[in-house]
Amino acid sequence: MSLKNKTLFVTGASRGIGLAIALRAARDGANVVIAAKTAEAHPKLPGTIYSAAAEIEAAGGKALPLVVDVREEASVHEAVEKAVATFGGIDICVNNASAISLTGTLSTDMKRYDLMHQINTRGTFLTSKACIPHLKQAENPHVLMLSPPLDMKPHWFGSHVAYTMAKFGMSMCVLGMAEEFKADGIAFNALWPRTGIATAAIQFALAGEEGLRHCRTVEIMADAAHAIFEKPARSFSGNFLIDDTFLYGEGVRDFDQYKVDPDATLMPDFFVPADSVPPPGVTIG
Repeated sequence: MSLKNKTLFVTGASRGIGLAIALRAARDGANVVIAAKTAEAHPKLPGTIYSAAAEIEAAGGKALPLVVDVREEASVHEAVEKAVATFGGIDICVNNASAISLTGTLSTDMKRYDLMHQINTRGTFLTSKACIPHLKQAENPHVLMLSPPLDMKPHWFGSHVAYTMAKFGMSMCVLGMAEEFKADGIAFNALWPRTGIATAAIQFALAGEEGLRHCRTVEIMADAAHAIFEKPARSFSGNFLIDDTFLYGEGVRDFDQYKVDPDATLMPDFFVPADSVPPPGVTIG
């Protein structure tokens, strides 16, 4: 099954996992709406909506770069309407935009708290809401959240409760909307990496250059997302998926292809439940 001529609305698609998902779809000949804030190059972070558009076009897709702030209702609705006017509809919505601050309660200022909740939880709810009327008209509509399984163990909350609440808010959108729009045949699923993924967030906010060696590349998330979009929406919804476990079920056996450094041990990501066992041959930590 191909995503040729399908239209994806991807938040935070100027770099990282969002861009990788967009490029994987573009190789099929998909249309991609790049809904992100970065219009001018950042001194440390690579990529803008325009450089992403160039990559998507070079990969074989069609791109519509739009400056979008998912915190602003008018910005999101305007972008969705431009997407529909340009490509005729929306088939897939990817809620990738996210903010992170791994701080405890007393170290989390309310400006940072509000930013995480406005982008992660509220932005996901708003973007999904804006896309749903158009997804109802699509042949095989999917909404994908880049968010974790709802594992309510205290240790996921104790060190950074504000961030955990914001990310789990995205996952609760999956839980609720999958049920609410079941009759409409729209799939809502969550995808989360078992390991660290080599992105700017890892490099600058968490683990530095050395940390990148212990990560997988963004391609594992892109391949997993693509496989999700190929699933029949009416029968594949409400799932909380871990990237390698899902891909193993889809027939992938070579996970070394995704390692940044073939000789480095893999760094585990947050929020992976203890009972989630890696695929055969995969060692974490």
